[in-house]
Amino acid sequence: QVQLVESGGGLVQPGGSLRLSCAASGFTFSSYTMSWYRQAPGKERELVAAISSDSGTTNYADSVKARFTISRDNVKNTVSLQMNSLKPEDTAVYYCKARSPGGLGYWGQGTQVTVSS
Repeated sequence: QVQLVESGGGLVQPGGSLRLSCAASGFTFSSYTMSWYRQAPGKERELVAAISSDSGTTNYADSVKARFTISRDNVKNTVSLQMNSLKPEDTAVYYCKARSPGGLGYWGQGTQVTVSS
């Protein structure tokens, strides 16, 4: 069955960095678009970054451009999100999402990121 397991969240001070990872199994990872979303308390889930199946295309929310970098490893079946210059407003639960070529979507369970001094 499809599994997406996020890791790497935690508490970090403003200006700090974290690297999130998502380990995927149960599907043909190299064919799927992978994304990171986040949801802060009381807010809707929002797209943070996405990467195409061959890593040829990446997209970022305006709020994270130049600070976050999404990458993937189609051998290890992982997708990562390097987050630098973190701000308190980046505090949220971060979710990994896999989308098939046909549009089916699968979600991980999420990992908490808290940016606070």
